[in-house]
Formats: sequence, structure tokens, C-alpha cells
Amino acid sequence: MQAGGVQLKCLLFVFVVFLHILYSSSQLNELQVCERCTGKVPNSSAVGQFCSSSAGRINRRCCVSNGNAGDPERITGLDLSNCSLTKVEGLQEASTAVILDLSDNPIVNLSESTFQGFVMLNYLILPPDVACPGGDASWDRLESNNRSRLCGGQKNTCNQTGQLSNTCPEFSLCEPNGPGLFNCSCDEGHHGYKCLREGEFPTVQVFAPLGASTVVISFLLWVSQRRKVKSI
Repeated sequence: MQAGGVQLKCLLFVFVVFLHILYSSSQLNELQVCERCTGKVPNSSAVGQFCSSSAGRINRRCCVSNGNAGDPERITGLDLSNCSLTKVEGLQEASTAVILDLSDNPIVNLSESTFQGFVMLNYLILPPDVACPGGDASWDRLESNNRSRLCGGQKNTCNQTGQLSNTCPEFSLCEPNGPGLFNCSCDEGHHGYKCLREGEFPTVQVFAPLGASTVVISFLLWVSQRRKVKSI
């Protein structure tokens, strides 16, 4: 019982450190994606008007929500229009965006994984020759003209039922993961390959040894670096 308690404490310690690193990295990356292009969001643009109507604030090329205790600060809009982009990648830091403008860019095509995790994306503005991600069936509203293409009203890939999907194995639920994308998560009481294993996932048995090893290796690296500093 005592050994199990030590393992659990090690696991919790590693988890807290991981969350801290993840949070710090996320804050830095959000700043980077907002600085992907020079200038700031024009008030007259689609993202600018959305930001004004949603009581957000402009941060370079981003619209950022004014966070509070129940709703932390997050990117709700991203304007990368007229940025001379030939390809689009590395936008995951803005996955909470509701509106994203990529118009007036010489983009050739979009990868299927470009908007993975963008479940809140409701307005996507693209160059006129670029197809909507996930195909037309993934959107409620499609408009195009000589300057841009609008993909509006992202549809729930799981048909908004939250029930077992035909594309997911038995004992699992379908979860939307962006335009035309989805994940399959195991039902409670099932885990493993195709969710065929019953019972709870052995979290402590699997991650405690890994966490303990990570702590030991990190400590040894820290000691090694300290010795190098002292020798210098």
C-alpha cells in the first residue's frame, strides 16, 4: 500500500510539471501565431468586426477573448489574410478560433490535418481556388466570389448525436475533431485496442514507473549541468 502511494505521488508530480511546461509553451506559441504576419487586424475586416461584436481585444493578428475565472483567455479569431502564404501549417495554437481568415494568399492546397482540433471554427475564409476542408458536406453555408471562399457553420462529423458512430468500433463514442475529422473514445469501463478490453485502464501501473524514471533522469541531468557550470 505504501509503495502504491509513492508511485501515485510521483505520477502526480510529473503530471503537474508537464502541465506547467505545456501551459508555458502554449502561451508562447499563441503569441507566435499572432505574429505570423506583420500588422494588426483591421477593424473593418471580418475578424475585426467579429472581435468588436464579441467584446474581444485585438492582439496583432489575433482576436483574444477577455478571460475570466470561468472562461480563460483564448484566441477566438485569427486574420492571416494578405500574408503571402503559400502553405498553411502550425496553426494548432489557434485551435479555439471561431473565425479564421486566410484570403488573399497564394495557397495551393490545404492538408487534411491543418484544422485538426478546430471544433469551434464556424467561419473560415479561404482564397477562391481552395476547397473547404472536409469537403462541402462538412459545412452548412458555402459562398464564393472572385476574391474569397466562405466555409460557414461547421457541421458535427458525428451528426450531432453524441451516440455510437458507424465509423467507430463497438464500445466507443464518436467525437468531432475539426472539419470532416473525428476521434473515437472508449466507453467507460472499456479501453485498449478497439476498446475491447473491459475494466479501468491501469493508469498507476503504467505511468508511475515512467514518471519515476523521468524524475530520476531529469535530476541526473540537472546534477550534470550543475557540475559543468561549477567546472567553468
